[in-house]
Amino acid sequence: MIDDLLAILAPHPCYGCGKIGTLLCDNCKYNIINEYANSCIACGKLAGNEGVCRSCSTPYVRGWCIGERTNELQMLIDGYKFQYERAAYRPLADLLLNCIDQLPGNTVVVPISTISSHIRQRGYDHTYLIAREFARRRGLKLQRPLLRLTKSTQRNANRATRIAQAKRAFCVSQKLSHAVPYLLIDDVITTGSTLTYATLAMKAAGAREVWVAAIARQPLD
Repeated sequence: MIDDLLAILAPHPCYGCGKIGTLLCDNCKYNIINEYANSCIACGKLAGNEGVCRSCSTPYVRGWCIGERTNELQMLIDGYKFQYERAAYRPLADLLLNCIDQLPGNTVVVPISTISSHIRQRGYDHTYLIAREFARRRGLKLQRPLLRLTKSTQRNANRATRIAQAKRAFCVSQKLSHAVPYLLIDDVITTGSTLTYATLAMKAAGAREVWVAAIARQPLD
C-alpha cells in the first residue's frame, strides 16, 4: 500500500528511458526480456532449455536468469539494493515471471536468506520480497527454510573467498519434502557458489529436486 501511494505522490522515472511514472516502463521491460539469451546460469555459455550446460556440474538441474547485470537491469537492481527503492521488487518479479517457464503447481519457492545487517540497513529483505511476489502471482507456496549461519559479505571478495564463505553460510531449519520441486531464488549470481551450497543444504535436508533462478549474472573480472 505504501509503495502504491508513493508511486502516485512521487512517481519515479524509468531506470531505462527516464519516462516518468514507473521504475521500469513496458518498453524497457520488453528490451530486457527480448535480450535474454538461453545461457547457462552457472557459466553464461549457451545452454539448452534446462538453463544448465553440459560442462557445468551443478547440484541443481534447472536454472533461469534474466540476463547480464548491465544497462537498465543493472540500474534497477542497484536502485533496489543500494538506493532503497523498495518498490523495485515488483518489476523485478515481473521480469522473472516472463523468464521462468510454467512450473508444477506443487513447486515451493524459497528465497536465498539475506544477511541480517543488510535487512536492517535497507529496511526490507530484498530477495524475499521478489520471491514472495513471484510465488503470489504464480499461485505457488512460499517457504523460508534456509538460514544464514554467517555474517560475511561477498561484495568485492575474490572467487576463492566467495566460495569459502558460501560453503559454510547455510543450513536448513526443517526437513524438506522429496516429493516436491523447490525453486531457489537469488538476486545476482557471480561465481554460483551461493546457489550451489544453498542447494546442497536443501538436499541434505531432504529435497530431491532443486531448481534455481537469479535476476542477473555478474561474472567476476
